[in-house]
Amino acid sequence: MDLAAVWHAIENPILFALPVFAACIAVEAAFYAWDARNDRAAAGERGYLPVDTRTSLSMGAGALVAMVFFKTITLVLFVWLWQEVAPWHLPVTWWSWALLLLVTDFTWYCNHRFSHVVRIGWAAHQAHHSSEYFNLGTALRQKWNPWSEAIFWLPLPLLGFEPWMIYVVFGANLVYQFFSHTERIGRLWAPIEYVFNTPSHHRVHHGSDDIYLDRNYGGILIIWDRIFGTFQPEVFTPRYGLTSPVGTYNLLELEYGEYRNIWRDVRAARGLRARLGYVFGPPGWNPVDGRPVLPANDDPARRPMAAAVTAGRE
Repeated sequence: MDLAAVWHAIENPILFALPVFAACIAVEAAFYAWDARNDRAAAGERGYLPVDTRTSLSMGAGALVAMVFFKTITLVLFVWLWQEVAPWHLPVTWWSWALLLLVTDFTWYCNHRFSHVVRIGWAAHQAHHSSEYFNLGTALRQKWNPWSEAIFWLPLPLLGFEPWMIYVVFGANLVYQFFSHTERIGRLWAPIEYVFNTPSHHRVHHGSDDIYLDRNYGGILIIWDRIFGTFQPEVFTPRYGLTSPVGTYNLLELEYGEYRNIWRDVRAARGLRARLGYVFGPPGWNPVDGRPVLPANDDPARRPMAAAVTAGRE
């Protein structure tokens, strides 16, 4: 394997952006503290909770370790596909970078949507949504098992993009998304809001309110959601977090608790259809009618995907 390709994959924009992330989190937290001290807290904004932020930062640190492991495995596969299977190799030029940025953002949309509507994908992704606070620290609350990304990236080396370019562009995509995790920025200029994923759009995505469930999957661009019917504008301040709050700051529970729940449901299921449904159906799926089972006295809007599936939206 080309050692230069390995180095380019490791030399990711995320690593260079880490000091910027830390500085931005500190500044945002300082503004919240200043507003609270001067009794100027903005209505509806929750700011920071120390234990919640520590949990997000810890999950982010673990995600960096997982990212290195993930890259080591996928880089070998992608280099082989690019060298031995791809029918052509695209040159490294400005237009190939621009094209890859567009294609990668579309694969992000597809993977992100998959991670919400298929339970085995949601088991990994739900960790990112587990905070009931929405701030720049929450952006670092990342999953430790990014296995599904490799599936949606597979076409990229086959299209002729050099593997190291894929990692660089994906890292840049994540750096952009960091800045969408804030309540301190309102709506931007209308043309920007129409084309790009903004803090307003991403607040919707993290909302657990019925109207906001499973909307706005875009990474850099929001046009994918407008094209495929998953766009929802922000009409009121969302209620953040999971529809069924986990009620814990235990890292292993946050990262892997839903996998345990899937295993429990599969073991108790009768028949192949039920077992497959608990794994590949939407979160909340049940073998009776394919819709979520809601416990007594539960609010449908507080269940993962429950309201969306019941309404037939996904």
